[in-house]
Amino acid sequence: MPQFTSRFVDSTPGDPLTDSRSRQVSGALWSRVQPTPVSAPRLVAFSPEVARLLGLDEDALRSEAWVRVLAGNALEPGMVPYAANYGGHQFGHWAGQLGDGRAIGLGELRTPDGGLLELQLKGAGRTPYSRRADGRAVLRSSIREFLCSEAMHHLGVPTTRALSLVATGDSVVRDMFYDGHPQDEPGAIVCRVAPSFLRFGNFELCTSRGDVALLKQLTDYTLTQFFPELGAPSKDTYAAFFQEVARRTARLMAQWQAVGFVHGVMNTDNMSILGLTIDYGPYGWVDDFDPNWTPNTTDAEHGRYRYGNQPAIGMWNVERLGVALMPLFEGDETLLHAGMLEYQRTLNAEMLARYAAKLGLSSLEDEADVERVNACLAWLGEEETDMTLFFRGLSRVVLSPTAPDAFPDVLREAFYKPVSEPHLARGLQWLTSWWQRTRREGVEPAELARRMDAVNPKYVLRNYLAQEAIDAAHAGDDSKVHLLLDVMRRPFDEQPGRETYAARRPDWARSKPGCSALSCSS
Repeated sequence: MPQFTSRFVDSTPGDPLTDSRSRQVSGALWSRVQPTPVSAPRLVAFSPEVARLLGLDEDALRSEAWVRVLAGNALEPGMVPYAANYGGHQFGHWAGQLGDGRAIGLGELRTPDGGLLELQLKGAGRTPYSRRADGRAVLRSSIREFLCSEAMHHLGVPTTRALSLVATGDSVVRDMFYDGHPQDEPGAIVCRVAPSFLRFGNFELCTSRGDVALLKQLTDYTLTQFFPELGAPSKDTYAAFFQEVARRTARLMAQWQAVGFVHGVMNTDNMSILGLTIDYGPYGWVDDFDPNWTPNTTDAEHGRYRYGNQPAIGMWNVERLGVALMPLFEGDETLLHAGMLEYQRTLNAEMLARYAAKLGLSSLEDEADVERVNACLAWLGEEETDMTLFFRGLSRVVLSPTAPDAFPDVLREAFYKPVSEPHLARGLQWLTSWWQRTRREGVEPAELARRMDAVNPKYVLRNYLAQEAIDAAHAGDDSKVHLLLDVMRRPFDEQPGRETYAARRPDWARSKPGCSALSCSS
């Protein structure tokens, strides 16, 4: 039988009240809350990899007893459901208390390798932090979170995981684009899995209220449980903790940029203290390479969270965490600056390493190599060129025994519309220079191609693919969810017969809701 514990509830101060009415909760890091039962839970899909990670039997997960647990209708022994109390900066402005408005932690499960992983239900009903909302989630957003959690993991990007997707049998009213047209939608619940769901905003809320004692309790708990290698809590250890979070966040930003992922809502309450991708809302993958693209309709005017701005926002968010930790730094601003410098250093190193790998290079040796990367990205941005298809196609070009003397057909497939001959000529000039540079690597072309294919995915979870699966599920067909999950398990493999999942975004998807831009509504 699974053994559940709850270190966070056992080790930190909680809310003495146990009802779910909306309220400000002070002096506490969490509130006990019970999931709200649903009428007709049905397992839509689950991740076999996450089940194995947790040591859960797949047949047991399909059982009525476990589906009830995954829907919030029952609890396993040892589960202590709670909602976390945190704040955050939203779109650059302090929003005060936010908290888990529809996410309910169930507890931590001891895994076969001896670790602990927390299970959390998203969409399981009201909590004290729901404000005026219902605490529920709709099927469309739940499918997107379920699929993307697993797709990101298989891309090698740090992320929360998803164990299961359950349809509730209940309707949820949502105004998808906040345009005054609310509709009934099918409800669903995702069971998310991570070592911890602590965010920057947990620390920010304590400091915003001047509750230094609570900030210290939270930070000491975080250090002891998740960063024990840093040593016992002290001013120096708090500084080391801040630098480590800065490093992890910088690495994450570089990984997002390298695969063309745009989070869409990089508020500080959506930033994991462990450097994981967390809270999948209006995300998207860059189709035609555009640094100014954002998938979030709420952010369309200002583009704060646009693709090209994510590294800068990552740094801004890290600074907010550093400011929140200042009472533990005893006001020593040099510790804040050290963390910021560590973020920038790590980001630069990671970006250089990842783009070198995408181009088949062991490293960017000099300024000429850096300029080669910059010239490539600038050229990609001049015309509508599919980022994923272009970089994947380069491994075919590197196999050529001679430098290309005409623009390769495999790369023409990345264009979304006809391009001019001068643009092709500039592209060919870049390709020739790059091909010649790869020959200085001293590695056989076949090995270069293999290395490039191992970092440049063939398959990413494009919004239109997710929307097709959502449309089918709304019509009662879950098979596209299952198939898409399977395709995204092997994003770097060729997968013969599934090439349609690697195709560039079709024209019909340019403006179809859910296929290009999305709102935060879920």
